[in-house]
Amino acid sequence: MRLGYHSITWGGVGGHPVGVTSVKDLYYLTNGSMETAVRDIAAAGYEGTEMFDGNLVEYADRPDELRETLSNAGLELVSVYTGANFIYADILPDELHRIRRAAELATIFGAERLVVGGGARRAAGTTDEDYDRLGTALDRVTDIAEEFGLSASYHPHLTTIVESPDELDRLMSKTRIGFCPDTAHLAAGGGDPAAAIRKYPDRIRHVHLKDFKKDPFQFLPLGEGDLDFPDIIRAVKESGYDSWLMVELDSYDGDPRAAAEISKKYLDKILAESGIQR
Repeated sequence: MRLGYHSITWGGVGGHPVGVTSVKDLYYLTNGSMETAVRDIAAAGYEGTEMFDGNLVEYADRPDELRETLSNAGLELVSVYTGANFIYADILPDELHRIRRAAELATIFGAERLVVGGGARRAAGTTDEDYDRLGTALDRVTDIAEEFGLSASYHPHLTTIVESPDELDRLMSKTRIGFCPDTAHLAAGGGDPAAAIRKYPDRIRHVHLKDFKKDPFQFLPLGEGDLDFPDIIRAVKESGYDSWLMVELDSYDGDPRAAAEISKKYLDKILAESGIQR
């Protein structure tokens, strides 16, 4: 297994403002410096990183700059994260247009994976048809990813219609997309991350590791929250997945690099105790 770290911690998550009026441009975006993030992630000992689609858009006209930054740091761009509502028929073509652009950029910068979240919650309440529409749309995302030689996976996320274990079960039978368990979001949605991994071992295509404390609610560096990471790592190992583990932390009160180092030290310890080769 190889270890990566998401660039989100260097600036948090936002959306491109143009997307408020043009859905085709509603990219995720971290407002911090990707150059700083790449250097810090590499210095903390990770081999790879994940970025939002919107941050790659910023380099679309100067791709050599990001390639050089990654190369100088000895870091791989492993995966690109994007998302959409997916349940509204009128805007789905523009959402898929944007996801196609994300897949194209992922390929340009050497990534091998496309990770998506989404499935909007309606003001009037979620319907059974929403899960059918989400599942169908995610199959189309999978097709797009495969056109570009990428592996696609779905990331359950708070505020979407796939938060709880029951909601995850409702979706998984309706789509062929891979599964990206996010340990903190699964726990915050009322589930057991290790149990979810064990339930869908053949669907795992990517893994997000993040710690979580229920009271007070907060996402934390690995080892500082309530999650049982030794069991989570055992579940990953049992599934047969033997690839990138991507650590993610939405924000951190201190230096983002310090948070990355805390998680790396803890994860190294857990993997060694689990006898996992790297």
